[in-house]
Amino acid sequence: MQTMNNINMQFLSGYITNFLFILIRSSIFVSLIPVIGGKEMPGQFRLGLAVFIALMLTPAVKFEIGENAIPLLIVKEALIALALGLTVRFIFMAVSLAGQIISQTMGLSVASTFNPEIGQDTLMGEALGIMAMLFFLVTDAHHELIYIFVKSFELLPAGQANILPVIPQALSMGNKIFILALKIAAPVTVGLLLVNLLTGFLSRVAPQMNIFFITLPLNIFLGLLLLMMSIPVFEYVLNVNFSNMRSELERIIALAKGS
Repeated sequence: MQTMNNINMQFLSGYITNFLFILIRSSIFVSLIPVIGGKEMPGQFRLGLAVFIALMLTPAVKFEIGENAIPLLIVKEALIALALGLTVRFIFMAVSLAGQIISQTMGLSVASTFNPEIGQDTLMGEALGIMAMLFFLVTDAHHELIYIFVKSFELLPAGQANILPVIPQALSMGNKIFILALKIAAPVTVGLLLVNLLTGFLSRVAPQMNIFFITLPLNIFLGLLLLMMSIPVFEYVLNVNFSNMRSELERIIALAKGS
């Protein structure tokens, strides 16, 4: 009877240990997923989703944990989850940056709103962020993310991650934020740049005109018009990046695996 109790205790202890280590990766990843892990969602929902994923994976995921390796395993699990989550989060950070560029060009940078995700944000950044979130949900990208995350435990067993090769990849993804933001903001920015050049010539031809009071409402009107006309471009850029998201995540997993 005593032996049976010892076996049960060892099994339960291993089960709880597996659950806690899976929870580290799942909680960090869920907190970085757009929309689902956003701060607009209640904290109970985010925590409940992370716990639910960990509970479902615990019977299938096996850990080989040495007592001296526990701190290192915690760091590895946290960093790999952070790398996976930021790969997706960077796309939405680029959308917000594109909105700030457009607002600056239109002269709306003074008008700002509070975004719980990033703090103070511009009106255009908020509008583009909402469209990106809707497109993210419509294309079922959130389902794809959860699938890849679950698959990561099969492709990258717990405790076997090599973080060093992942760092350059994560930094390169950070550099792509500015490139993606410029691609999204380019139609409006280039269009308004041409308008400003034309109004500059107009001010030379008719210096008695108050160009400031003409260009300010004109930039806002044309900026909104160009933004509506460039929605297909915005959708195309997001579609390409959401389609490449899976390959980027798999590349990170492959680098961490050392293959």
